[in-house]
This record gives sequence, structure tokens and C-alpha cells, in this order.
Amino acid sequence: MKIKDIVLKIVTPLGVVVLWEVLAIYLNNPVILPRVEAVINVLIHPFQGILGTGSLIDNTIISIKRVLSGFLLASIMAIPLGILMGYYKTINSLFDTLIELLRPIPPLAWVPLSLAWFGLGEMSMIFIIFIGAFFPILINTISGVKSVPNPLIEAALTLGAKGKDILIKVVIPASSPSILTGLRVGAGIAWMCVVAAEMLPSSNAGLGYLIMYAYSLSRMDVVIACMVVIGLIGLVLDRGLRYIEDKYFVWRKMMK
Repeated sequence: MKIKDIVLKIVTPLGVVVLWEVLAIYLNNPVILPRVEAVINVLIHPFQGILGTGSLIDNTIISIKRVLSGFLLASIMAIPLGILMGYYKTINSLFDTLIELLRPIPPLAWVPLSLAWFGLGEMSMIFIIFIGAFFPILINTISGVKSVPNPLIEAALTLGAKGKDILIKVVIPASSPSILTGLRVGAGIAWMCVVAAEMLPSSNAGLGYLIMYAYSLSRMDVVIACMVVIGLIGLVLDRGLRYIEDKYFVWRKMMK
């Protein structure tokens, strides 16, 4: 990466930090906006106990486990269903109306049902994360399968491929970039949902819980530190999936 590209990528975040520090000094009220150094002090001591709720790293690990559970469950269910709906018109007709009815419902609207079905526990939180990640992965998978170029399928038919062979050896590989895009979007929404899920009465740990507990004690430095951690984890996850896309799907860019 060129130096110019690196500078362009960091100049805006640095500008935001500088503006944040200037505003914090001007306001001189840590309850409204803490100083940058106060937040950094929380971040550089990740193993130190915070407000009697465990360390920052402990709460982060708990949130990561919840996100992975809901995200993996969503992926396992959404990708096969999306492939089938995208490839078989009958299956698409069977599920399309139901999917379009459920998809616009925000994950938080499922909270009462989640508590009623799973009670006060981990499953209610994982279910909310699952709902948030499921639909982006499903829709991108369907779109990817439907957008496979016809010449690829026709070429496979010419070579004697059957329906199942076309699905496994042509359609799924060709739609993989769109599926990966769905995973990226789903992972981001999963992290949004975990914060909301951990604000449920059933939660007593996790970054979302820590944010609300710190807010109740007017510890905005802890609140912003948790937000920074969530943002960094989301960035690393997105960059990891983008790296896979750039490394293994170079052919997609060549086709454009």
C-alpha cells in the first residue's frame, strides 16, 4: 500500500479524535464527553476490573461468543436455503412471501417473543443475533445464485453436466462472492444486535451490558471504550472477510 493511501485512510479518524479532544476540553464535563486520555486509560488496561463487572477483555470475549453463536447458526441455515431458493423456482415461490413478510421486522421487535420462547438466558440473546444476521446472508445468497451468468450454465450443459452437477460445480462457486458479501453484512448487523441483546434483563455481562451499566453510573469513558472495542472488532472481521474475497475471488474483478 502506498504512503498516500495510508495517510488518506487515517486522516479522517485522527481528525475525529482531535475534534473530540477539543470539544471535551471546551465542555469540561466528562459526563457529557470524556477526554480522549480517559478512554485510552480504559483501553490500555483490558485485564483490569471495571465497575465490578469483570475486565474489558472478559466482557469482550463473552460478546464474541454470543455473536459467533448467532452468526454461525444464521449462516448454516441461510446459505443452503438461499442457494435452493435462488436455483429452484418452486422453492423460491414457496418461501419468498414468508421471507419478505419477516425481513422488514427489526430484530428488536423480536425481543418479547424471544423472552417468551427462550426465557431469561443465553438463547434469547443468541436468537436476536441470529435474526439480525439471517436475512442479509439469505438475500445476498439468493441474489448471487440468481445472478450467475447464463453462458456458464449453458457451457456446463453443453459439456454434459446435469442439474445437480451444475448447482455444485457452477452455481455455488460463481455465487460465492455474493454469499461472502452477505456474510460481511450479516456479521456487522450481528454486532449491532449483540449490544441490544445484552441490554435485556437476562444479561449480566458483555459489552452491551457494560455500556448500559456504565451509563447508569455516568462513566462515559467506559461507554466510549466499549464502543471503540466493538468498532475495532467489526473492522477486523470485515477486513478479514474482504481479504478472503480479494485473495480467492480475483476472477470476479476480471469479469467486470
